Amino acid sequence: MTDSPEAFTTTYAAAAPSAAAAAAAAPSATSLAPSATSLAIRTHGLTKRFGKRTVVDSLDLEVPTGSVYGFLGPNGSGKTTTIRMLLGLVTPTAGEREVLGHGIPAQAHLALPRVGALVEGPAFHPYLTGRANLARLDAADRFADPATASSRIDAALDRVGLLAAATKKYRAYSLGMRQRLAIAGALLMPRDLLVLDEPTNGLDPQGTREVRTLVGSLAADGATVLVSSHLLSEVEQMCSHLGVMRDGRLVAQGTLAAVRGGHQPVCRVLTSQPDAAARVLRDLGVKEVGTHVGGEAPSAHGIPGEIAPERIVAALVGAGVPVAGFGVENASLEDMFVSLTGEGFDVSG
Repeated sequence: MTDSPEAFTTTYAAAAPSAAAAAAAAPSATSLAPSATSLAIRTHGLTKRFGKRTVVDSLDLEVPTGSVYGFLGPNGSGKTTTIRMLLGLVTPTAGEREVLGHGIPAQAHLALPRVGALVEGPAFHPYLTGRANLARLDAADRFADPATASSRIDAALDRVGLLAAATKKYRAYSLGMRQRLAIAGALLMPRDLLVLDEPTNGLDPQGTREVRTLVGSLAADGATVLVSSHLLSEVEQMCSHLGVMRDGRLVAQGTLAAVRGGHQPVCRVLTSQPDAAARVLRDLGVKEVGTHVGGEAPSAHGIPGEIAPERIVAALVGAGVPVAGFGVENASLEDMFVSLTGEGFDVSG
């Protein structure tokens, strides 16, 4: 974290048009298209190269209006570069991008004033108070009415739970408070689209719940929210749609249910005889049967498909297998992520 005014320029950049023009579209990326026809964000063939290295490769991103879109990917997958291209902070090598129905950069002056953004880590002037930092942000927005600045600033601080700390200097803020102040900066004006890069970074559990509630209320008010995050459990609770990046490409996209739909539920039998349980599961036609014998809870597991849980339990009991516990578990978001990307989740990218 630095004490430079980076958050000031980063947040306000969403209201300033880029001078760079997008090049011709590249071939489209493979994705599962969302069903919504109204899109807050659309890219086609969006590509960014730094020298010979391709960071974002033929990206076809579709973020439905009114959705909370979780943008996931491991370190170096191209998420932040994509966000910067959407906001006009980075010029694409090729491809097209639309934000709120307007092409970027040609119509950035129409779209970006309606966008609030928090990109990467927050940084404000350390010797100014939280309120004074937001006042500087607000004053830099040529669309903001100076006559109502005070009420807007207090409303933004109140929404993120910092009104009581408004007169405290930024250098005395905790990491979580700094993160919430940056979110407040994105909420100074009414926004149709919020782009939040790691919005829960540094927050304690209570602060994380508050941000989750805030994101939900923004969506309920009609805003679209694009959330880049490494906290899979939070994304699972917060988001209606997902996009998963791997090596600069979009490997899955759609509603949470659709993206996870290819990952079938798993039945798990807690038993002191996992091998015997596995034989019963195989005889029933359960697929991908395996056992776990380490730890205090040995078990057998498999994909039951259309086989009813009660039929599985009856077969186990009928075969004399002691059943200490039985359940059918849906694939977690982490399971889906590892399956799509071939690696565990990293905290940055």
